[in-house]
Amino acid sequence: QVQLAESGGGLVQEGDSLRVSCSATGGSFPSHMMAWFRQRPGQEREFVAAIGRNGGSAKYADSVLGRFTISRDNAKKTMYLQMNRLKGADTAVYFCAAGPPACLGFGCPYEFWGQGTQVTVSS
Repeated sequence: QVQLAESGGGLVQEGDSLRVSCSATGGSFPSHMMAWFRQRPGQEREFVAAIGRNGGSAKYADSVLGRFTISRDNAKKTMYLQMNRLKGADTAVYFCAAGPPACLGFGCPYEFWGQGTQVTVSS
């Protein structure tokens, strides 16, 4: 069992950078594949990026590839999403999720979710 909590969201301008974090408690963080999703009002939750449990493998949505970097620090039980060159289209609530170690990316059976952190990019 693992509980997840996002932090680091805020209001920024286009072109700015921001790093959001996902901290895990109550479970074995290194045993999970981790991912970031985002959701805009009235839209389905969208896959952003995923990272394997050892941090050696990652996948990104085409919309963020080259701008966002996912990472994790298993010792700190924390996952990060570094967002650079932010655009208005990046405005969303960003959620972290934990899934099985044998699966990586969109479509995996994510079992644990955080409450989300709001990222707003002014245009």
